[in-house]
Amino acid sequence: MKNSAVHRLRLVSMPEGVSFVLLLVCSVLKRTTSFDAVPVMGMVHGILFILYVIFALDSWRKQPWTVKHASWVLLLSVIPFGGFYAERLLAREEQEGIAVPA
Repeated sequence: MKNSAVHRLRLVSMPEGVSFVLLLVCSVLKRTTSFDAVPVMGMVHGILFILYVIFALDSWRKQPWTVKHASWVLLLSVIPFGGFYAERLLAREEQEGIAVPA
């Protein structure tokens, strides 16, 4: 049986990671060209980041995660490409049906 809290976190981790990378690309393009998509990508990434944090805290509350594991999942949201690793970590956890230590 899939844990809905971990599943929701897993579903938002990949788009959050993609939006973070796109925001970094848009920031570079803003400074090197006349292309300025930072306001739009900033808002998209901000909404996805807030959802990620809310879902991570909800998963921590509902799962038998240690403080170390929960901190690792939250830290992955601020590392470039961390969302991709978080998705793989959460997929493995969801598939095994138990908490995977970080």
